[in-house]
Amino acid sequence: MTRERMSGVDTAWLRMDSPGNLMMIVGVEVLESPIGYDQLCQRLEDRLRRFDRFHQKIEPDATGYWWVDDPDFRMSRHVVRAKLRGKAGDPQLQAFAAKLACEPLDADHPLWQFQLVEHYKGGSAIVVRIHHCIADGIALVDVLLSLADDFASPTRDGDGSGATQEQDARYEHDAGGFLGGMFEPLARSAQHAAEAAGLTLARSLDIAGEVATDAHARSALASIGSQVVTDAMKIALMTEDSPTRLKGKPSGRKVVAWNAPMPLEEVKLVCKVLDVSVNDVLLSGVAGALHHYLERHGEYTRGKEIRAMVPVNLRRPDEPGSLGNRFGLVPLTLPVGISNPVERLYEVRRRMRELKDGYQAPLAFALLNVIGHAPRQMQSLVLEYLASKGTAVMTNVPGPRQPIEFFGIRLSRMMFWVPQSGDIGVGVSILSYNGAVQFGLMTDVALCPDPQAIVDLFEPEFERLVLTLSMLPRELVESGVVDAYELEQRVLGGPRGGRRGAVKASGGKAIAAKAGGGKAIAAKARTTKAHAGKRRASKAAPRGASRASAGAEGVVS
Repeated sequence: MTRERMSGVDTAWLRMDSPGNLMMIVGVEVLESPIGYDQLCQRLEDRLRRFDRFHQKIEPDATGYWWVDDPDFRMSRHVVRAKLRGKAGDPQLQAFAAKLACEPLDADHPLWQFQLVEHYKGGSAIVVRIHHCIADGIALVDVLLSLADDFASPTRDGDGSGATQEQDARYEHDAGGFLGGMFEPLARSAQHAAEAAGLTLARSLDIAGEVATDAHARSALASIGSQVVTDAMKIALMTEDSPTRLKGKPSGRKVVAWNAPMPLEEVKLVCKVLDVSVNDVLLSGVAGALHHYLERHGEYTRGKEIRAMVPVNLRRPDEPGSLGNRFGLVPLTLPVGISNPVERLYEVRRRMRELKDGYQAPLAFALLNVIGHAPRQMQSLVLEYLASKGTAVMTNVPGPRQPIEFFGIRLSRMMFWVPQSGDIGVGVSILSYNGAVQFGLMTDVALCPDPQAIVDLFEPEFERLVLTLSMLPRELVESGVVDAYELEQRVLGGPRGGRRGAVKASGGKAIAAKAGGGKAIAAKARTTKAHAGKRRASKAAPRGASRASAGAEGVVS
């Protein structure tokens, strides 16, 4: 029987389960046509057998936790038929996924389950639950996508890792893809930081060995040490973020929501005009949606900030993928108190650049590894302290650029949520697939009973930014400095809160050339609004009316 000791980081995630937050990654996949139960079971049997973790249960003893083969493993226990009540539309699937997010997996067997929802919108849906101790989100998405028809089995090591260059090219991981615009710069810096901070000791030891004879080595080591100490102090002395209705004690009951996918090309055009990344635009949109949600519930947001814990992949680009958890967490503070979309965007860009130069992600990874080996009570104290400093967990999952198929059936939608820990009750997910980006929320009903109201504000907030840029005055752009509030006064009739101040747009003349004095973006704005209108009109009448109303308010408020 195979028996393998669980790592400290994976142990930390296993012991992080609480009544209010179960440490499961929850995913939803929607197929355009029905698939059979036996088909799915056979595909899982064929493709998952290379991953030992999916046939292993967890066995504790006095020394810790062990992965051991489950002698009573049956695929039928892990693949379950399900049927939604009533109309079987998005609300019913969301309610079903939320219900499963609150139900613990069977600890006597491998900690994963697929629920096959038959007869969903003329096709099928699959709700996936996998415990976070098995692997992190990036690794699990690769595993799930390995179930697709065109997957070519790579050479893998003992735990089922490895990836081919052809497979890598399918995903949004390159500099021009989604993850390149999202968190790749931050992840790349974190990977280097992991080495510098000592998680990979070779480089640090090489530098230390040269200290006696190399002035540059002494300077580099001193700089690394100073930054590591600074970032460690930032984590230790981190203050709580602003109190809002989204912070509090979770009840353990979840609600799930998602929006219609937004074309990535529309986001990238805005990036070119304002010299920002895709990441900056999307995170600013999240902050804007939260701003409007809080304002509509009577909260005064000026000066308020919400901290989100963001997972950052610490695997090197040349490192084969593997199961297990290999990421660190960085605290990103979202400026929800800034109402102006342009100023908020540049403030998000500034904060992301600061995080990119730090070592907080590898330090957080090292901390998880240490507390995973510490007594459980100590782990609880540390995690409760860190969770009290934030309001949300926010993650992005890079998916394929092209549509994929299962049994010749096209996958039309995919969505994933990572768990929240401690008393955090808001989980934000951003996922790319087939040239589009999708937002999803999982919240606790005691803190946010209506996450769809937030999700429905993401697209209007982006449209508000596009509308502002569509009337960008040529002289304002060519000056190289875009005054966010002068811009909003000209276009929207004046701001309604937040800070006043100028934000620098580097390369003003180049931006003006790209934007054609605003004409190019204006044309795109008309297309964006038309597409958005069609997407909203395609929804059911009551919900569509609600989204249209939210969209109108989001643009002018």
